[in-house]
Amino acid sequence: MVFSYNKGYKGGNIDVLKELHVLKMTKDNLYFLPLGGSGEIGMNLNLYAINDKWLMVDLGVSFERALGMDVVMPDPTFIEENADKLVGLVVTHGHEDHIGAIPYLWQLLRCPIYATPFTAFLVRGKLREAGLLSEAQVIEIKINEEVDLDPFKVTYIPITHSIPEANVIKIETKAGTVVHTGDWKIDPDPQIGSTTDIEHLKALGNDGVLALVCDSTNVFSEGHSGSEGEVRESLLELIQSQKQRVAVACFASNVARLNTCIEAAKKSGRQIILAGRSLWNMSDAAVHSGYFDSNKGFLKDGAFNNIDPEKVLLVCTGSQGESRAALTRIANGTHPKIKLEKGDTVIYSSREIPGNEAAIHHTQDELLDAGINVITDYDDVTHVSGHPNQDELKKMYEWTKPKILVPVHGERSHLREHAAFGLECGIPHTFAPRNGMLINLSSKDGPETEHIVEHGRLALDGSAIVHVKGEHIKKREKLMTCGAVFITLEFDKNDNLKTPASVSIIGLPDIGQEGSLLKDLQLTIQDDVSAIKSKNINDDDHIQERLSQSTKRFVKALLSKKPIVTVHIVRSH
Repeated sequence: MVFSYNKGYKGGNIDVLKELHVLKMTKDNLYFLPLGGSGEIGMNLNLYAINDKWLMVDLGVSFERALGMDVVMPDPTFIEENADKLVGLVVTHGHEDHIGAIPYLWQLLRCPIYATPFTAFLVRGKLREAGLLSEAQVIEIKINEEVDLDPFKVTYIPITHSIPEANVIKIETKAGTVVHTGDWKIDPDPQIGSTTDIEHLKALGNDGVLALVCDSTNVFSEGHSGSEGEVRESLLELIQSQKQRVAVACFASNVARLNTCIEAAKKSGRQIILAGRSLWNMSDAAVHSGYFDSNKGFLKDGAFNNIDPEKVLLVCTGSQGESRAALTRIANGTHPKIKLEKGDTVIYSSREIPGNEAAIHHTQDELLDAGINVITDYDDVTHVSGHPNQDELKKMYEWTKPKILVPVHGERSHLREHAAFGLECGIPHTFAPRNGMLINLSSKDGPETEHIVEHGRLALDGSAIVHVKGEHIKKREKLMTCGAVFITLEFDKNDNLKTPASVSIIGLPDIGQEGSLLKDLQLTIQDDVSAIKSKNINDDDHIQERLSQSTKRFVKALLSKKPIVTVHIVRSH
């Protein structure tokens, strides 16, 4: 797909630098610049710079949504303007908030993409869908392999998370070494993939680490995040104890969870049905990378009605209440091939991402109303987080011994708390960044902000990439909250109205003083036109402005809303 770009937006702080070339950066100093992920969870885009060369780490989408748009992503304008100095995009792992923006924004950057095999498979799939696979260079990197991206040397170090092949990125420069954690946790029993390479991380600490750029998601949580092995034991027991159909809703990327479902199906004599395209994509990636022997044991949703209820294990998308996901459609009765019945059980093997609670609970209510049992992580160990709690953060500090801690991957409260926590744990310097801050990591007195650069959010609107604060988005939001009035006036050659004003309304109740807002508006507009002086009756701008203002006043007085008003004038010559 060819995307069109309309990123223009007038606004923001007057001190924001609009052109990359005005930056004055000290030679041989190392800089860090987040353009996404520092101030929100998701939408990760991080940049490192030294001696006029740039390295990008991750390029993801947001978990949030803009009105009428499903994809929100960081604005890369700053680095786009100097894309010829970008040596590459290094991807930590395959979650959407780290790779989801690649098919939309790569055309602006056109740099090589580096990833381990599982993640590279997912990235290629996205580029293929966008029609960009033949243009983009996706380079597969082995775990613990060093890549020379002059002036950066990059090494992928395995660490556990909720997806295969999560990696800490070691970034060596002449100014010092940065450890960029990506998303991580310490899981001694991850079920799928490598365990954390603790010895490698300890070696980094012994050699000297300038800065640790670290996941802040669970900084408010004490103790340890838990192990995937605990979830495995719980799910095996839960699934085997059910008498009718069982559905497991989970994040499609959690291949370890899918592997547990395979084992549970074997032990309980059930057959697995996958419902949701992303689950099939992840299964294909797991087969390609050697984590599954094959996906031939999975059935498509068309097989649902051909299997006895006690032999069904349905694994489906929709754990976050997404409107088009499989479980949501099953719950509201719109799925064309799957229908759960009274006595069936749905297990939520996931957490509630902040902001999704209402949608999740609505889906659960629909299931409960249908007599379907719902089990969540409040009832049993059906999920563990993929991010580090405080005890795990302490371990990372002990291993890497950083001089500087830079918290990322969190809202402002997470970053501030993480910075304070790092100081309590003895790290000499901590710095809670915000998107757009160009931070000098080489400053003698600790990290400091040298500039604020252009940043923001873009969204996919059809096939157009637009700024989320663009004028048409503002009008769309106003249309949703305040409605609209459309007025058409047709004048004859003598400047008299040929017919009464044509009025239509959108998003407003047709309730007026005489019973109908439309009739009231027609009378009011007719009176307004009659009151226009003869010298102005030829001035379309005057008429449009007058009717627009009077209509807004009328509707506001009646309904306490100030709608969008459009006046169209037709004249006979």
